[in-house]
Amino acid sequence: QVWTPLPGGGIRVTAPPVTDYFRDPAGEKVKDNGPYLWREVTGDFVARARVRPKFAGRYDAGGILVRQDEERWAKLCYESTNFGTTAAISVVTRGLSDDANGVDLAVPDLWLQICRVGDAFGMQYAVDGKDWRKVRRFHLPLPRTVRVGLLTQSPGNAGTAVDFLWFSVESRTVADTRTGA
Repeated sequence: QVWTPLPGGGIRVTAPPVTDYFRDPAGEKVKDNGPYLWREVTGDFVARARVRPKFAGRYDAGGILVRQDEERWAKLCYESTNFGTTAAISVVTRGLSDDANGVDLAVPDLWLQICRVGDAFGMQYAVDGKDWRKVRRFHLPLPRTVRVGLLTQSPGNAGTAVDFLWFSVESRTVADTRTGA
């Protein structure tokens, strides 16, 4: 079973092996097949999730995905990196994906946030759910209505599970997409 309720609230999402959301910048590999639980959101918003991945392999992750279609989307994840660390990573896809590691974090779970104001987006993380730190800010022209939700991925052969301890989407406009406030 892919989606399992957690005692006390939240949901565990199991990612099968060889699942990912990534369109290689060299155009060699395209993966668009991880579990994704989403809802449609219109206009400006703030999406937050508290994620606790069970890192079984490189690039295993859980996070938030904002999506128009398979070629236009952005994700913010807590991910196992190719350096043997865990970090808040971000990917923005405009036909092909970019890929950016944030600071290394050695915590069991992490708060993630994506905010939208028009076509401007901000991504932040927080260890405590309060002190938000900037991951990146970018422009991505998307329709007013997009899909916003939770994703899991396990690009290697292990498969993994991610506990989502909190998820919310608020329809509101932030004053600054750098800080999310």
